[in-house]
Amino acid sequence: MNTTDTGRTPETARLTQAAADALALLVPSDVPLTAVAQQPGYGPSPDEVSVTASLVGTRSADLVVVAKSAIEEALSGAGAGALVSVADALRPALESAAATLGEGVLGEAHIRDAGSAFGADDVHVFSLEAVGQVRGWFGLRLRADQNVAPATAPTARVGTAGDNLRLLYDVEMTLTAEIGRAKLPVRQVLELVPGTVIELDRVAGSPADLMVNGRLIARGEVVVIDEDYGLRITEIVDQAEAFA
Repeated sequence: MNTTDTGRTPETARLTQAAADALALLVPSDVPLTAVAQQPGYGPSPDEVSVTASLVGTRSADLVVVAKSAIEEALSGAGAGALVSVADALRPALESAAATLGEGVLGEAHIRDAGSAFGADDVHVFSLEAVGQVRGWFGLRLRADQNVAPATAPTARVGTAGDNLRLLYDVEMTLTAEIGRAKLPVRQVLELVPGTVIELDRVAGSPADLMVNGRLIARGEVVVIDEDYGLRITEIVDQAEAFA
């Protein structure tokens, strides 16, 4: 996170609070969490484990969360702590916070020490509290070139749509081929052993789904290329279905 201060206007405060509230709702915790705005420079110990991700889009930003202890307590109660990493557990919360900032692509989440992530003046810091106790932290830094305007104000357009899209050309996205899904209670997941057969919700021969960051964009048939699996695209999904 190496950007400069974007200013702390009332609209910025409203926007960042909305992002923090959305995140707090989805952070795994055995008790509900509330996001409380704090003064710049206030935050967790530098050696705390944090999960960070960057958003590129309508409003680009850097997001960082510290909630390892709260997550471990919540997951240990379900007996699933060893199956889910901190980054995996916080991914839905980060996506929810990013969605309040507008359209964009949220990059891969990384685990690292909190370090100085909460110390800069341009980081909006929120404590994640439950019953008056701090259970975690959320930091949000809007990129220096992002001007936060009221929702009712017209948005200035800079360049053509093609020019703006080129800004995303080098952003890496994860593509996943999915041949089917199954829902199991945690008890059965914990009982899985080598040799267990899981019945999926798709008949043999059905096309596989191609997902980009969790969104369906195409369907195709699984092929073998040399010794690797591949997917031959047979259908591009229209936008309405992809975002349904």
